[in-house]
Amino acid sequence: MNNHELLVYMREIHKWFGRVHVLRGVNFKVYNSEIVGLVGDNGAGKSTLMKILAGIYPPDKGKIFINGTEVNFKSPKDAMKHGIEMIHQDVMLAPLMSVGRNIFLGREPQKLYGIVPILDLKKIRKESLKCLKEIGLDGVDPDMVVENLSGGQRQGVAIARAVYFKAKLLILDEPTNNLSVKESAKVLQFITEAKNQGISSIFITHNIHHVYSIADRIVVLSHGQVVGDLKKEETTIDEVTKLITGETSPRPTVGS
Repeated sequence: MNNHELLVYMREIHKWFGRVHVLRGVNFKVYNSEIVGLVGDNGAGKSTLMKILAGIYPPDKGKIFINGTEVNFKSPKDAMKHGIEMIHQDVMLAPLMSVGRNIFLGREPQKLYGIVPILDLKKIRKESLKCLKEIGLDGVDPDMVVENLSGGQRQGVAIARAVYFKAKLLILDEPTNNLSVKESAKVLQFITEAKNQGISSIFITHNIHHVYSIADRIVVLSHGQVVGDLKKEETTIDEVTKLITGETSPRPTVGS
């Protein structure tokens, strides 16, 4: 991968919560149209690192670059302006609203009824059908109420929304957690479809088998430090597992 393809570079990131040093000089990269698996044991610092990238927490030390330009996120809205969308484990959708309304929530298209602006429901339905189809959710009707969807379909709607609004990077926090084998496979397909649309993804997970099946690269965190940054074709599930458990020595990072 060439440097001009670099989308995100987090350099020497540190984070403390009180006296606890959660992140200890983490370097983390994401390239364009890349799926990165971010793995590690509980307390490794995965979610904290990604919440910094998503603008939820500020880093205490270190810098973040997007497309080579340093950024300072004050909020998730700042991150979203740079095309970074975080999809949380509990999928933050409005359960009593339709799929289409959820896709456009907070960014609803309007039309004039006389001089009064009203929701353009026809456009919401048309555009929702289009973006659902793009990631393989053809069977979901935009008029369906979200609470009637399965867990995997809800993940798909959240991904479709990010794709529609031109996200450059999706951060997915345990997207297959508590899903059936069939539902998990569908979510992995959604992530792959997003990549086909030119969108990068960071897949935070405990399930190495899930992430290994679709990732281009796997980054392993342990006690707030990167102990492995490996191209998938240059590693195995067994090696990644041993890096997580500390049974093998840290591996040099990609491009270091």
